Amino acid sequence: MEQAARRRERVEPDDLDELGGLLTFPAEKELYYRVETEVLLGQGATGTARDAAAEQAVAAFSNPDAPFWPFGDEAGARCNLSVVRLHDDELDGTVDAPRPVLDLPPAQRTRRIVVSAQRVHRTLAHSTARRSLLARELREEITQFSPAAPPPAALPR
Repeated sequence: MEQAARRRERVEPDDLDELGGLLTFPAEKELYYRVETEVLLGQGATGTARDAAAEQAVAAFSNPDAPFWPFGDEAGARCNLSVVRLHDDELDGTVDAPRPVLDLPPAQRTRRIVVSAQRVHRTLAHSTARRSLLARELREEITQFSPAAPPPAALPR
């Protein structure tokens, strides 16, 4: 991840970058994937830089009016932020972060979004806060949010 960040800093954009397309990879997405990688690898030690990165990833995807707004990336970033906050023993922040995700209508609960929400559920279940009322309520809400079998593909917004 560090090598990718260093290489991005050395890139000099040219006119072909304006074409966009499948291989377009904005810095916001790199940030989101960096935080998600740390979450998936269980690198949950507290850290101000990681916390700030998780919050920046959410902010980067929080504007639904942005062109090609990826609501799935926003949902994933919010779930990652929830896990990061749980590792920092910020239970209120853990509960607040995925709120917009849990408010999504069923038609927008893509497989990827459901998997991200279930990651929060699993992390809560194994945390020291698992017996608290807030943690139990959030786990129950995620259970209600997640269908028995997640939808196979993303639906257009």
